[in-house]
Amino acid sequence: MTTTEDLRADSSDGPPTATARATAKDTAVPGRGRTSAWGQAVRLADASWRPLVVLGLLFAGWWFVAWRELVPAYLIPSPGAVLETMVSERAMLLEHTWVTTVETVLGFVIAAVVGVATAVLLVYSKTAEKSLYPLILFAQVIPKIAIAPILVVWFGFGLTPKIILAVLIAFFPVVVSAVAGLRSVDPELLEMSATMGASRWRTFVKIRFPGALPQLMSGLKVAVTLAVVGAVVGEFVGADRGLGFVLLLASGNLDAPLLFADLILMSLIGVVLFVLVELAEHLLIPWHASRRGSVVLAAS
Repeated sequence: MTTTEDLRADSSDGPPTATARATAKDTAVPGRGRTSAWGQAVRLADASWRPLVVLGLLFAGWWFVAWRELVPAYLIPSPGAVLETMVSERAMLLEHTWVTTVETVLGFVIAAVVGVATAVLLVYSKTAEKSLYPLILFAQVIPKIAIAPILVVWFGFGLTPKIILAVLIAFFPVVVSAVAGLRSVDPELLEMSATMGASRWRTFVKIRFPGALPQLMSGLKVAVTLAVVGAVVGEFVGADRGLGFVLLLASGNLDAPLLFADLILMSLIGVVLFVLVELAEHLLIPWHASRRGSVVLAAS
């Protein structure tokens, strides 16, 4: 068994061996070894109980308002009525949820790919930055609800206008975060890379892009939730499928339980996609300070 004296002796003679380093890592600092599944579960529970308590309080308030009939049932239905609607209409709701999810995911993926490519172009080309960045900002401030009818006229009532709207809404945060991340790389690292003869592509792959990942992932988490908004806005304007269409249908019929069930499903789509991006961040940048000793959705 390797002792502390052995490690000191090893380090005095030269660089510590792999065995000594592994032993020092596992024994010198308690709790810094491989995290057990139980430890992950404990931290996840610690990070989750607060939002669950808040959610429970909101649910209790909703149930109390409906039980005491403080608000008419056609405005705020009871939780039981909403649950009953979700069960009885599950086939229809699942079909429309799938449509909205496909529109959202496709729009987000396209926005992420095009946004990162645009950010790289803006960072590496001053001409492109001066030419395109003002236009990107101008396109962002245009209300997307005003563009939706034009897209419906151009592309019809299929998936295309909804995907385009999701792309337009999710594109801007991806570009801004990617540009900020690519520019935040330490200039000394770039100079050292150039001094050692690394090509632009190798510098980008090994230094620039990994260094930009923390800010890029933050932008992607914002973009994935906005993509849901884009898809639903497109369904508001012209669609015969999707949760936006169901929302309009429920509003027109004053079907409050269906309306609330639809809103809950919209929120779940955004939450699930956000968690998936958070998981991707946890896998891609475990070395970053924000990920150390944390699990998904953990907060200090």
